[in-house]
Amino acid sequence: MLFWLAMALIVGGSIAIIFTVAAREYEAPEMRRPSAAIQASEILAHGGIGALESWLDANKNAVPDRDLYIVGPDGRDILGRRLSGSATRRLEFSNREELFAHEGPGRRSTGPPPPGNFRPSRVAPQIVAADGTVFTVLSVPRRPSIFGALSLPGISLTILCIALVVSALTSWRLARHLSAPIRSIQAGARALASENLDSRARPAIRVSAGFEGRRDELADLARDFDAMAERLRANRGAITRLLRDISHELRSPLARMRVALGLARQPPADLSRQLDRMEREIERLDSLITQVLKLARLHGTDAPFARETFDLDEVIEEVVRDANFEGAVKNCRVMSQGAASTAINGNRDLVRSAVENVLRNAVHYSPQDSPVGVSIERSREGVVILIRDKGPGVPDGDLERIFEPFYRVAESRDRDTGGEGIGLAITAQVLKAHGGWAKAANSPGGGLEVRLNLPASAPAV
Repeated sequence: MLFWLAMALIVGGSIAIIFTVAAREYEAPEMRRPSAAIQASEILAHGGIGALESWLDANKNAVPDRDLYIVGPDGRDILGRRLSGSATRRLEFSNREELFAHEGPGRRSTGPPPPGNFRPSRVAPQIVAADGTVFTVLSVPRRPSIFGALSLPGISLTILCIALVVSALTSWRLARHLSAPIRSIQAGARALASENLDSRARPAIRVSAGFEGRRDELADLARDFDAMAERLRANRGAITRLLRDISHELRSPLARMRVALGLARQPPADLSRQLDRMEREIERLDSLITQVLKLARLHGTDAPFARETFDLDEVIEEVVRDANFEGAVKNCRVMSQGAASTAINGNRDLVRSAVENVLRNAVHYSPQDSPVGVSIERSREGVVILIRDKGPGVPDGDLERIFEPFYRVAESRDRDTGGEGIGLAITAQVLKAHGGWAKAANSPGGGLEVRLNLPASAPAV
């Protein structure tokens, strides 16, 4: 409504200004339109004042939207009519012009005087009777009372109405063009608030507002809204899968503990063996819960973890030494090459855990007597740690999913070969918290290689 009122004011003001200027131009010097004055001079020369009055009475309304006056030396119209405001101002201006022409300094003639009794003037022409009486001919625009303040002719009302109708239709169309996408986004937001995570804004906008082909800010907002809705749905699905996997991981050791407890109650029971079994399951539960809590802290909004500046090469050397100790059972040697030669600003324990999770997996899945390679090099993005093994690798479709919590490749779903499936998820979150990333790929010669990128100067968290 405010936009329409503003358009109406702009259009109305523009019309008023245009017609005001046009009216003033129409009141230009009479020498541009001398025909009425020339006719009057001829009538006065041949028929005298009486013939001039008859002619004026017959032709006073001959020109549309203009009044014709012939004013005598006494300042009154020869027909006794009252002069309009425009005519009065024109006559005063003409008298001042005549006074300046006779008394002003430096007045020079622009040519010989015109013949007969007609005197052209820059303001108003004059005609002279036989006895020397001078009459002034005034042709001024007639001002209707409705538009008198605006100096508009009568047709301007039609133009103004057309302009208002066009501006109203344009404003309505523009308002619909702007409001329809907003209403669709609003409906989508309400649907999301009602747990309808499948709601999207762009399909509704395409139907209601012709979204196809739009490149404005509202289209960008709709795309961002749909991306947010898709991310929310993905997060909801990830949470559902996480709860399901946690339930499965907790149920398995509890089930084994229940079996061990039942066996311990049956005579003759090997109580010591069953207690050892229960102790191992309790340790597994404790380890699982510890890792879940660590992952939750990395995902959540808890206080930022403690940071320090430490030597990355020392951390990698410690992890490689521990991995060699574990791999000695199957003669799996970890060989390291290269050096970071830089200090890292971050949490030393978390970075150590991230590298250790990947390296222990590599040792675990490597065949007997197979080496594991660890190479460190500098890059534009910081430090790259590349860990290669000679294991069975991972199907291409699972390369990204192995960094999801509790995700394990189908062949390694068994706990005895696959672990809890949370170590690589912790690695990915640790690197993300330090401004880096983790990627996995199958080696051309067989096995899996995991690339860990860690900025040399990690951003504060």
